[in-house]
Amino acid sequence: MAKTVGRLAEKTPEVGETVSGILVKKGFTYQIMAPDDLHTFSQLSTATITQRITIPFAGAFGVIKHRLQQIYESVESSTDEKSGVPTLRVRDRVTVKQDSDMHISLHWTSDPISDMVSDSIVALVLNIRREIPKVVVESEAVKTEEENGKKAERVIRALLVSLFGDVQLGENGKLRISVDGKVAHLDKQSGEVESEDEGLKE
Repeated sequence: MAKTVGRLAEKTPEVGETVSGILVKKGFTYQIMAPDDLHTFSQLSTATITQRITIPFAGAFGVIKHRLQQIYESVESSTDEKSGVPTLRVRDRVTVKQDSDMHISLHWTSDPISDMVSDSIVALVLNIRREIPKVVVESEAVKTEEENGKKAERVIRALLVSLFGDVQLGENGKLRISVDGKVAHLDKQSGEVESEDEGLKE
């Protein structure tokens, strides 16, 4: 049998009411007390563990905010009073700080729920880091394709100039080719030639 002490003993519970507290064994007796009364009725004491983890991240801090808002309803933006860096408060449990352009840090008071929230944020940030190289590679591929296209256009134009002499850039990106006063328009994309002169068109 356990005896309630401290704040839990101030109110007599109703029949069927749940009593929540810490069960402490002292010798051959058991006592149930509130966590705040632990240091009063025992030689034990409670402590709060604040955890901090630093994650390398060179992307935009706004990307993290956007992703977190897709997962959690409560994501508040603010600025750290001491350092002045941007921060995000997730579910009023975990604080995300942009400590520098190269890394962020997570701060939270350890408990089962906050630990799960922090784990999800770490996984989200690591996933974003994996996606960034893909975006860079894709953008570089597009850039390379554009450069190759421009290079091909220059080669084609140089070849036409060597063959026909007068080659100018006309309307809608078409090439205007003049030969002995006769004009033809070449579509660089489709290769179609428009001209009133059938011989030049061929």
